[in-house]
Amino acid sequence: MPQLCAIGLMSGTSMDGIDLAMLRSDGINALERGPSFFVPYEAAFRQRIAAGLEEAKVIIRRDERPGMLAELERQITERHADAVARFLADEAGNWGQPDLIGFHGQTVLHRPHLALTVQLGDGPLLAAHTGLSVVYDMRANDMLHGGQGAPLVPAYHAALARTLRQPFAGKYPVVFVNIGGISNITYVGETGDPIAFDTGPGNTLIDQWVSREGGVPFDAGGAIASEGGVIISVVERYLDNPFFAKSGPKSLDRNDFTLDGTRGLELADGARTLAAVSAEAILKSADHMPDAPRLWVVCGGGRKNPHIVGDLRAGVQKTGAQVILAEDAGFNGDATEAEAWAYLAVRAERALPLTFPTTTGCAEAVTGGLITRP
Repeated sequence: MPQLCAIGLMSGTSMDGIDLAMLRSDGINALERGPSFFVPYEAAFRQRIAAGLEEAKVIIRRDERPGMLAELERQITERHADAVARFLADEAGNWGQPDLIGFHGQTVLHRPHLALTVQLGDGPLLAAHTGLSVVYDMRANDMLHGGQGAPLVPAYHAALARTLRQPFAGKYPVVFVNIGGISNITYVGETGDPIAFDTGPGNTLIDQWVSREGGVPFDAGGAIASEGGVIISVVERYLDNPFFAKSGPKSLDRNDFTLDGTRGLELADGARTLAAVSAEAILKSADHMPDAPRLWVVCGGGRKNPHIVGDLRAGVQKTGAQVILAEDAGFNGDATEAEAWAYLAVRAERALPLTFPTTTGCAEAVTGGLITRP
């Protein structure tokens, strides 16, 4: 099957900007990763998206755009179009001519129990601006088939697992951990479909905490947390949430966990404690896996927080497992989700499954996405 060249666009729950990545793939085993790029959102636009999250709470139909959301969707789409133009003017333009774009958009509402998920992003408008075919709205078809609509990255994680080289090749089960605003894992066994689910808050509570208490958008390098300590009672209260007792598939909205449990904490203690919450939530995911993982591969922005990664390493020591960063395996931990959206776009173009009963709870493996041509 011939390979396609695709650009993946991801704007995640951290709302920090747009990740772009290019790859070539047949949507199955052939996989060649290319350049990546990041375009940050300015602080005022991040605040606008945050306001959009509040507006979105009244949505009951996926196509609704109340209040400011229609204009916000246009602005988000135009920023993505500008990002693609900048990307192609950079090294990406020399690496390959893209056949299509995988466009995630900005999630403003995710209510799997209502089969409702809303990503702001106008696929036809992006196609018109870029002159490229665009695959978008990739979560909805999964929900129509009884799935949670998330996570969607597992198909790509399974492909990455097959590319692992020594000394990590063959260390099944391997678990990919993506720590974004919300963390999720993909369990890849030697055989069978991947197993995946959201594990709990990743960076979102930390970001909210340091923004509210310290006036900064995120805890760069865990610097604030390094001055604090873990308040075990707070960690335990978070982990008492019924979400953690559920087996997968399961998914979260960024508003499902709040800062209510941090009342009375000092800035540094809160940042360090919430990092521990993120790590412990990931470690608890092993309770819902068929076998104990031998290798954990950490991707996403949260891998840059040494406290989360350190807590993960401490937590798996007794099992003999190994925790590595994406870069240790030759991957790009910043670009993994954007790469995934490029890979999923190729699979959608080929009508291959994007989700599986073991990843989202859909009734059967299903493809997804709407495809619009320029």
